[in-house]
Amino acid sequence: MSLVQLRVNRISYSKNQSGAYAMILDEVDGKRKLPVVIGEFEAQSIAVVLDKEIKPHRPFTHDLFKNFAYRFDIAIKRVIITKLVDGVFYSSLICERDKIEEIIDSRTSDAISLALRFKAPIYTHESVLEKAGIIIDQDENPSKRIAVDELSDDENYTNLSVEELEKAIKKAVKKEDYEMAARLRDEISKRTDNADQ
Repeated sequence: MSLVQLRVNRISYSKNQSGAYAMILDEVDGKRKLPVVIGEFEAQSIAVVLDKEIKPHRPFTHDLFKNFAYRFDIAIKRVIITKLVDGVFYSSLICERDKIEEIIDSRTSDAISLALRFKAPIYTHESVLEKAGIIIDQDENPSKRIAVDELSDDENYTNLSVEELEKAIKKAVKKEDYEMAARLRDEISKRTDNADQ
């Protein structure tokens, strides 16, 4: 399977769900974006690394892990977002000690937080980006856009076609409502998964 390199673009606060954030990952050599919904603690831990001016008084859990790993000569070589199942991303930490490589299962938010601290590259499989990636089309004709202003968190999206969902995703991304975009994307993924069974 081919791997696609990603980089963290930013953390965006969700207007719709209290305490939820969207971490936006950009394709390094492309236009696709991968929004990943994460919790408040994880968002804070990632934001501290992204914003060099923030200096926490005490180390975060991810800083403790980094210090522990360094002390015992363990390096994180790369992070791979391996799959998306029912709206949940799965990731692996590729670690090395004494030239022996180990793969450790991890939550994606923790894996990204550690990758930033270790300056390790972040990858995903092409199939994950194909399934969950979003492209922001700057030249899209406004008359073809679907209004998503009325869409709510608890709405059942089954009445929308896949084409309408894709248009709604683009509008949500332009409004920087990445959590709504992720939920709409998950609805498309759910339909694709059901069709494959």
